[in-house]
Amino acid sequence: MAPTGTDTAPFGRMLTAMVTPFTADGSVDYAGAQRLATYLVDEQRHDGLIVSGTTGESPTTSDEEKDRLLRAVVEAVGDRATVVAGAGTYDTRHSLHLAEAAERAGAHGLLLVTPYYNKPPQEGLYRHFTTLADSTGLPVMLYDIPGRSGIPIEWPTLIRLARHPRIVAVKDAKGDLFGASRIMADTGLAYYSGDDALNLPWLSVGAAGFVSVVGHVVGADLAEMIDAYRAGEVERAVAVHRRLIPVVEAIMTRTQGAIMVKAALTLMGLPAGPTRAPLVDATPEQIEELRSDLAAGGVKLEEQAA
Repeated sequence: MAPTGTDTAPFGRMLTAMVTPFTADGSVDYAGAQRLATYLVDEQRHDGLIVSGTTGESPTTSDEEKDRLLRAVVEAVGDRATVVAGAGTYDTRHSLHLAEAAERAGAHGLLLVTPYYNKPPQEGLYRHFTTLADSTGLPVMLYDIPGRSGIPIEWPTLIRLARHPRIVAVKDAKGDLFGASRIMADTGLAYYSGDDALNLPWLSVGAAGFVSVVGHVVGADLAEMIDAYRAGEVERAVAVHRRLIPVVEAIMTRTQGAIMVKAALTLMGLPAGPTRAPLVDATPEQIEELRSDLAAGGVKLEEQAA
């Protein structure tokens, strides 16, 4: 049975866009994915996971791999965390196939990224998202990330989309806190921070929670930040924010986030494996710098935990 969210946090509050672990030969490590999902939920205080998002290297996994991966994660943690399937592509027909397959596989919701590369007009975005929302009974989180898609979901479009009963949330990597404040004030859309550097500022304008990358390694800390802020303990939330600065900088600012978070998970002895081309694995120099920054942020590495 799917976990229940709330009107203000329909997918939970602490979510991470989970990596897709691979074996040394580049195959999907489904058992590793189950182990990682269990770790994130049971030890890192996640109440939700995104499967096959960008950090999950979804552009390089097949539809069959996405389906098996989603089923594996739902089996592992679906009774105690919201499992959201990335189903967005730049092709509405292909996205429809992924959305319907995700519902059959037991997903609790859909993450739909703005179609990338082909830059549809706003009317095209509206039709794309509403067509997908109509195709299943699952709640939808839109993913607004113009840095990757090339275009934003503009305010009037978001207001129109909010009228759809199954479009309930936005993962924002646009960084427009004032614009999002207007959308939240005018609609019932819940907002999730999609940029770890801005997690605390997002809480200050009413965000429901986070869809994180660094949550792989500091999810419990981010959950503490959320709890502290919601309890009115702003100074404690700021202290967590500042403590995690080295971790956010190490994973999110030096190269592509999936590369560095997989390196971080490997240092922690957790399933991750290599990346798939065209991504490349972290260099030895990057790993040593990462090791230092993780330690500065209080992350226990495998040799420290032994």
